[in-house]
Amino acid sequence: MFRLLNSSIRSNIPRSTLRIRQGSLQQAPRFAYHSSSQNFATASSIPAKAGKYKKPNKSATALKRTAAESIPIRSNPNPTRSSIKPVFTFATAEKYNLDALEAYLPPSAVRFEESWYIPKWGFEGDNVELWVFGNGSTVCWGGGEHAVRTFVSNVLDKDPFIQIDRLEEAETEELEYVTDPTEETRLQGDLIILGQQSELSHLSIPETLNTLESSLPIDTLAARYAFAHALARSTALSALESSLDDYLSSVSRLPAALSANGESGLKRRELIQKLGQLLRLRQKLNLTGESFDETPDFYWTEPALENLFNSVSKALEMRARTRFVNDKITYAAELQSTLRELVTESTAHRMELIIIILIAVEVAVAFIRDGPELWQAIFGDATKQNTAHRKKH
Repeated sequence: MFRLLNSSIRSNIPRSTLRIRQGSLQQAPRFAYHSSSQNFATASSIPAKAGKYKKPNKSATALKRTAAESIPIRSNPNPTRSSIKPVFTFATAEKYNLDALEAYLPPSAVRFEESWYIPKWGFEGDNVELWVFGNGSTVCWGGGEHAVRTFVSNVLDKDPFIQIDRLEEAETEELEYVTDPTEETRLQGDLIILGQQSELSHLSIPETLNTLESSLPIDTLAARYAFAHALARSTALSALESSLDDYLSSVSRLPAALSANGESGLKRRELIQKLGQLLRLRQKLNLTGESFDETPDFYWTEPALENLFNSVSKALEMRARTRFVNDKITYAAELQSTLRELVTESTAHRMELIIIILIAVEVAVAFIRDGPELWQAIFGDATKQNTAHRKKH
């Protein structure tokens, strides 16, 4: 059961705040995989460099398999249908501090479940709709990469505490959408159709949102959130996958080195650092607060929204990608065990050398300190007898 609560308007920032609260539901286990990424400069306002190599967009490859299903919509425009526009997702950090972000948002921004909803944001003479999620992703309806980068530069970069653990490379996801009030809201191939919204079971949009001026119809607000949420999770998943790929690449020479000469080729400090990096990755994967291959609790009582969310997740092959990542995690865990053994062996060998050196030093000190007395005690009587014998002769 869900209920909508309107929070009080801040005295210094006139903003309606909407929160969706839910009952206690069991959290499912969480895992992860990869989508697309591109060079992300220190200042996100810097556009991507021309000619810079981009990693393959695996989720885009998955969408190409079903792209043919959208051809009937794309090739047969009608008077009720809008032009095709992009819905672009851009992830710049592992997490956003949504509370710190509030002070930099426009007055029309609304807190909606796990995100900030900005119904209208001006960009180059046009208006776009933005959803900023706590998992470090921003989804833009009606604008492309340049629009999102501009938003990140003008808003998210204002406070260093907003973006937690910024990514070295921004992760992206892109679909397209049309609005058509005569069609049913759905994902068809690689095209989102915003049309008639099925009746919601427990979720109701408060009147405060109806008074906001939006660049898109209020009727499909909940549907847009479901679509955007699925896209945001895909880019968050991609960020974790990229980190895991980078880690596995950095230790790829270990198996060959161990099989060749029985040594890792890394110093003890480097081995401990690799172990720490893997522990941090596993922490991210298991403690992110999201289960990437499961439907969020929010949709359990809203079958219509659940179907929309799952349609995008299925198109982006989230479950298959998650299984693939789990295989990588299993390998990484085995590698972690090997690294532990190498560190333990290195430490034990070092301790053995230290003990041997200490024993040798102790023996040397004993000879220096007690050598004459020991010599006298062992050979003293024999020396006196030899001296007396020589005197007689």
